[in-house]
Amino acid sequence: MTEMEKMEKGYLWHDTDAYLEEQRVRQELMYDFNHLRPSQVKEREEIARKLFGHVGENVFIRPPVTLARGTLVSIGDGSYINANLTLVDDYRVTIGKNCLFAPNVTISTTGHPVHPALRTAGMYSFPVTICDNVWIGAGAVILPGVTIGENSIIGAGSVVTRDIPANVIACGVPCRVQREIGERDREYYYRDYRVDAQA
Repeated sequence: MTEMEKMEKGYLWHDTDAYLEEQRVRQELMYDFNHLRPSQVKEREEIARKLFGHVGENVFIRPPVTLARGTLVSIGDGSYINANLTLVDDYRVTIGKNCLFAPNVTISTTGHPVHPALRTAGMYSFPVTICDNVWIGAGAVILPGVTIGENSIIGAGSVVTRDIPANVIACGVPCRVQREIGERDREYYYRDYRVDAQA
């Protein structure tokens, strides 16, 4: 069984020379993406389509971005990713449509065994899925194997260790559901600020 096959099965795996070479090639693209001038929007979009496995329409990614692989990352239509996204993307990262990422978000598909005697045996990787219309707050960290349900919000600074259902606000370390998104949220956009008061 190859190391990549072990990864896909959720077994412990090790880097290979071929994998490290793939990473080196991706790092070159990442460097190019991160060092374009702000006015070079078209060039940045072209590199993003080479850098990531899939980039939908009307996606905005503000550099810098840090990643390991890129090829297994899918970003849906209309998503906005602010600066300093860090992807430990040895395995699949799926970002849905119309997602919002604040600055300094980290998504990690890979971790290491807890017991020090096992750490030399390899690392593990599990996919991360961010469903449609999710908003990830600044500085949030999303760990291996997590799915965040559609329309949910992850509060700034949260560490997401387990799945989060759809249509909720969740925050904290570890991240926990605080409440469902409801009808009041349609009327009040922030604290006691009403949408209809702007007319």
